[in-house]
Amino acid sequence: MPDPSDRPAGPLAGLLVIDCSTVLAGPFCTMLLGDLGAEVIKVEPPEGDATRGWGPPWVGTVEAGTRTAAYYLAVNRNKRGLRLDLKTADGAAILRLLLAGADVLVENFRGDGFTRLGFDDETLRALNPRLVHLAISGYGTTGPAADRPGYDFIVQAVSGLMSITGAGDAEGGGPTKIGVAISDILTGLLGAVGLLGALVGRGQVAGPTAGDGQRVDVSILGATLASLVNQAQNAFVSGTAPGRLGNAHPNIVPYETFETADGALAVAVGSERQWPRLCEAIGLPGLAADHRFATNGDRVENRAVLRPILAEAFAGRTTADWTRALDAARIPCGPINDILAAFASPEAVALDMTVEQEHPAYGAIRQVGLPFQLATTPATIRTPPPTLGQDTDAILAELGYGPTEIAGLRASGVV
Repeated sequence: MPDPSDRPAGPLAGLLVIDCSTVLAGPFCTMLLGDLGAEVIKVEPPEGDATRGWGPPWVGTVEAGTRTAAYYLAVNRNKRGLRLDLKTADGAAILRLLLAGADVLVENFRGDGFTRLGFDDETLRALNPRLVHLAISGYGTTGPAADRPGYDFIVQAVSGLMSITGAGDAEGGGPTKIGVAISDILTGLLGAVGLLGALVGRGQVAGPTAGDGQRVDVSILGATLASLVNQAQNAFVSGTAPGRLGNAHPNIVPYETFETADGALAVAVGSERQWPRLCEAIGLPGLAADHRFATNGDRVENRAVLRPILAEAFAGRTTADWTRALDAARIPCGPINDILAAFASPEAVALDMTVEQEHPAYGAIRQVGLPFQLATTPATIRTPPPTLGQDTDAILAELGYGPTEIAGLRASGVV
């Protein structure tokens, strides 16, 4: 990889982020900040982030003491690693030193867990008034579930997301989770938005938070409920909870997958201009003139009649044939790729969505690339995910600890 010093600084260069979160939502949030140039110090408990053990697949080996799950690698690049027992007085003292000079703290302790370690809001404010504190929880800090742990899978269920995902009852389906931990990912994204907003507020010359940090709370349940957008609005307006439609869209028709002669194809008619072009492309131009299907509203109301007609047409040719035909007609469509095929596609390659890194402990690792491009201050991938406690000695030395003190902290299990 190119020397990181040769790369332009990202927009968050100079920002110090202390990441006391584990698993997915928090680490994903802080990885995004790191990609954008922030210095991120990942503070892990003595046993390490739980995702280090969420394999297989693995990198590293048991014999070398480096075996780590691929899951951990997914959300922890561009971070320095500090192993720290916050339940000890010396461990808490080290974190206080870090926070005193930090811009951002991200943590996902359950209930009052962080407060019980000595880091309540008043203490943090006295320690560093400029600190932006992102607290991630499962269900918020008030209400009957405030102390309940937040698991993506459970939140997908209780939020209603699972109730609109999967094939309908008539097709033999049932409520289904999304194939990735989408509730955690959404929480990490919204957490990043919230704390960046707080940082902008801190940088104002006037206003309620000018020069000061603040606490930002984001819950996994709240983030997931917010993601329901049109489905939630449909329910509010109609008074009826939407059901599962498989790959079909509740408000647009046709906007779903169709079986072809050798597979399946996703087809999205997103405007009235596209509808007659689709009818022409599939050899059924008369459909465009049929009053039952004249507008999208008509097609939604008559989807049960229209879908079999379209399905019969698509079944007659291969996916590749239809892709060429619909591309020529300017109809959005695409094959259903698996993940390896998706990253190998020309479109993904053009976006540089796969990167290779050389890890000192794991060797060559392949990772997902950067999802955003900034013209003047680009995001960068500078360092691979750290091993447990990889940078502990260096970070402690920067905080003023001498070699003898560091050795003592190691001997006592604090680091």
